[in-house]
Amino acid sequence: MTNTIADIETADVILITGSNTTENHPVLSSVVKRAVAFKGAKLIVVDPRRIKITEFSDHWLRQNLGTDVAWINGMMHVILNENLHDTAFIDARTEGFAEMKATVEKYTPEFVESITGIPARELVAAAKLFASAKAGSILYCMGITQHITGTDNVKSLANLAMLTGNLGIAGGGVNPLRGQNNVQGACDMGGLPNVLTGYQPVTNADAIQKMEKAWGVTGLPTEVGLTVTKMIPKAHDGEFKSLYIIGENPLVSDPDLNHAEKSIKNLEFLVVQDIFMTETARVADVVLPSRCFAEKEGTFSNTERRVQRVREAVKPPGDVKYDWEITCEIATRMGFPMSYGSSEEIMREIAAVTPSYGGISYDRIEHEGLHWPCPTADHPGTPILHGQQFTRGKGMFHAIEWLPPSEHADEDYPMYLTTGRVLYQYHTGTMTMKTEGLNERSPESFVEISDKDAQANGLANGDMVNVASRRGDITARVKVSSMAVNGTVFIPFHFAEAAANKLTNAQLDPVSGIPEFKVCAVKVSKAA
Repeated sequence: MTNTIADIETADVILITGSNTTENHPVLSSVVKRAVAFKGAKLIVVDPRRIKITEFSDHWLRQNLGTDVAWINGMMHVILNENLHDTAFIDARTEGFAEMKATVEKYTPEFVESITGIPARELVAAAKLFASAKAGSILYCMGITQHITGTDNVKSLANLAMLTGNLGIAGGGVNPLRGQNNVQGACDMGGLPNVLTGYQPVTNADAIQKMEKAWGVTGLPTEVGLTVTKMIPKAHDGEFKSLYIIGENPLVSDPDLNHAEKSIKNLEFLVVQDIFMTETARVADVVLPSRCFAEKEGTFSNTERRVQRVREAVKPPGDVKYDWEITCEIATRMGFPMSYGSSEEIMREIAAVTPSYGGISYDRIEHEGLHWPCPTADHPGTPILHGQQFTRGKGMFHAIEWLPPSEHADEDYPMYLTTGRVLYQYHTGTMTMKTEGLNERSPESFVEISDKDAQANGLANGDMVNVASRRGDITARVKVSSMAVNGTVFIPFHFAEAAANKLTNAQLDPVSGIPEFKVCAVKVSKAA
């Protein structure tokens, strides 16, 4: 996030897209609702489902799946046509404007309506409202990123923010809402195949030298590694021999699960480190038990880049180790002695080798967290990014054309599927499905379908239905809902017993490597 969670309440207009905020981020959604209900903020929601947060919106634009670049370009077309763009910001702080402007010229409201299904007059009204804001905040989640054009979608939202001068100011910003606890921190610590800690490229000679000196080694690799979505196909083909999985359950969360399961079972050696016996742990050669969040000391870095302390609240069962202790023992047995005395000692090393964390220490975050970048011990942290300039200097506009999803409905698979989450379960249910009260609230998978589509397929609420794609099929219970859009069904991905990801498409965004979880073609039929 370029801005903070609390900062959302200072926005004049909030644009939410690709985020079922009340169910995926319920605490953060309360900030949005307060801004609207008590502080006069206007809310625009762009989502194909009638999600709960639309009840608070001034404008709800219901787009066809996979058409986000088109409606964002359409909004920018309106803003430029009405001369509502921030010329001072664009001239002083950006480049590439002319190329972007030329690209969006053809995205008239009528042309956008033909692609997205959003009525032209509604697009115009929403665009004018967003451009009128002194401070406009954009919130998005995986409904934007989990497409083959996910990177283009994010760049387009950045274009919209720069066009209206909504970066580097309170109440503005482009704010991705992270899908899992501490996923921001995992990325910050180099949990990506192309970077070291703090997003220092593995191809950067100075960064590599610094790490080699800190660790007392030479010859650290400088080639970019593989994303998990590249590893799985290579495992299937026998090129990838072993995998060590920590705190992840890909046999429920990966796309095209039937293929993923064959791939993982084709590994010569699989290690899973987790707190429970997940679906993936059950097929592992070795399972390493680790501590849960409440049994740990350390830090979490949350969705707003705030680094916060976490402390051991309860004792772990038996002799269960910290994750870092397990890593150290394995490294030592493999020939590289790795020894730390505590989580705090590791934090000191992080600060020493990571410029954006350079000023963060346990003492400084004992009572309240700090936002990175925080480069020195006397730096106050950075709640709002890009105040004076962007990381690259000037912000770059990108001229982006809309591209359709990789799979389309046809005679054989006439409907679309999109996936997501529900409030009462979390990710693959590793923890939440151990909780009786949550299971009472959300006990099983379901297929959300519109009343019109239910009638057309001879289905009633509560019926069991078979849903099939080109990759697999599942059986789940019908939920006829006003949230659904005609022609599209929604299935939560939490439930292994009727795993939505047996259906989803594993086609990847060519830049980020993220699969197209949010749109694929399916057919539905009443279960026998």
